[in-house]
Amino acid sequence: MIPREFFERTPIACARGLIGAELCWGDCSGIIVETEAYDDVGDEAAHTFFRPSARAFVERYGPGTAYVYLNYGMHWLLNVLVKGGRRRGFVLIRALEPKAGLEVMIERRKIAEIRKLCSGPGRLTQALGIDGALHGKDLCTDPSRSFQLRRGRPRIVADGRIGISVATHLPWRFTLEGSRYISSRVRLITGAEK
Repeated sequence: MIPREFFERTPIACARGLIGAELCWGDCSGIIVETEAYDDVGDEAAHTFFRPSARAFVERYGPGTAYVYLNYGMHWLLNVLVKGGRRRGFVLIRALEPKAGLEVMIERRKIAEIRKLCSGPGRLTQALGIDGALHGKDLCTDPSRSFQLRRGRPRIVADGRIGISVATHLPWRFTLEGSRYISSRVRLITGAEK
């Protein structure tokens, strides 16, 4: 299980570091193939920019806590809180390559095409059965709802964040190179921050 210390880094470092890790959720799991980083200060696309409740969440909870919210009243989205000194924020889990619990995921999503089961943040929460009841859950104490590191060093591609209307120029979306399970094709931009 990934320890809390892993999440005591910047949002960008954590977003990159989670690519290739496994998200375990009950009987289901998948390899993380797409993430996005959001900074709590000055990032116009982050909830902390316009929601006092998000800023209060960052202050109240520790790194490695689930930040789950309903997007446009339709889809639950799973984020993990990270705190790397002065740089704090969230990592949005955008896509998984499904590994375990495929039958359950297929039943929840009502589709049989494996590639589309978790290829987007709303799809993966539906497939895993994640909803607002998980908001504030510590993801560093329960192995059945946690992140697991895997061996090897995945090849990672950085590009602009998607699904937002501001701060799209920041190369803070990270994908597993060559994955067919990502939510949207990569659109490379220059100046990716390490």
